[in-house]
Amino acid sequence: MFDHVGIAVSDYYASLGFYEKALAPLGIKLVMRMPAEIGQAGAGFGETLKPEFWIWEGGRTRPHVHIAFTAPDRATVDAFYAAAIAAGATDNGPPGVRAHYHANYYAAFVLDPDGHNIEAVCHQAA
Repeated sequence: MFDHVGIAVSDYYASLGFYEKALAPLGIKLVMRMPAEIGQAGAGFGETLKPEFWIWEGGRTRPHVHIAFTAPDRATVDAFYAAAIAAGATDNGPPGVRAHYHANYYAAFVLDPDGHNIEAVCHQAA
């Protein structure tokens, strides 16, 4: 449905470091950087050379956003959560089944440096 999505962050370099570490277990890496000389610094993340998730230098995005990244299995959700917490995220829901969504909804939620709700989710049975 979406080609890409982006959010403004209040501390570009802190968020850049956070997302590089937190998204690595999901196979998502930094694939493009836009220099500040174009007006604001930006960083694009993706699983291929195409950036699908962007962060941009600027103020805090208000209200906070919720972004969910797909994980291929539950172990990857666990790894995302551990990496995000190690990178400075705040816990917003540890890995586990959220049966109120559906029986196989396995997810973890963290708050990024700006307070955005970042999720990794797997819809596969255990």
